[in-house]
Amino acid sequence: MTRILIVNPNCSVACSAGIDAAIAPFRFPGGPVFDVATLTDGPPAVLSWRDWHAVVAPLCRAIEAETADAFIVACASDPGIEAARATTGKPVLGVFRSAVATAIARGERFGVIAIVEASKARHRAALRAMGLEQRLAAEIALNVSMDTLLDPDAARERLIEAGRGLVRAGAETAILGCTGMAHHRDAIEQAIGIPVIEPCQAAAALALTL
Repeated sequence: MTRILIVNPNCSVACSAGIDAAIAPFRFPGGPVFDVATLTDGPPAVLSWRDWHAVVAPLCRAIEAETADAFIVACASDPGIEAARATTGKPVLGVFRSAVATAIARGERFGVIAIVEASKARHRAALRAMGLEQRLAAEIALNVSMDTLLDPDAARERLIEAGRGLVRAGAETAILGCTGMAHHRDAIEQAIGIPVIEPCQAAAALALTL
């Protein structure tokens, strides 16, 4: 049976549960097995460049220790994606890059909702690597904690308002810039009227094509 392993590089079990729920529609009889693993020695959330660099070595060790046909790095900053790809001969997908690929397939310009202001630099670095920085209409940071995002209600209005800000800036699609936002996707999309892309779902869909 084909196995796709999704690695959450933060240590939040609640965040991993949200990722697991988000990719549930991609599990079907006879299809690949999607497993979600939590990097127990990772930070509570990847908020800074220091967090980003800190997860690279344990992420690579986790990939080396696992048997899978493809790996997904489930953080919207795509930490250590180059190192992870050098660790295994199997495909390694970053959820942010997957979300951007999905976004530009559906519209000319896209926007991103970030968890914190510091996330923007990491997203821009990924966009430059993809040659797509000019397609970014806007990025809006919420500056909230992971716990706030994971609450069913605490951040929803702020997420919706951020999404509306992206629409006003000319975005035709919106990317949720943190895996902790997954359970808000449907509500945001209904409120702002453009496609809202959840990165883990985008990566799971791409993994199926591999």
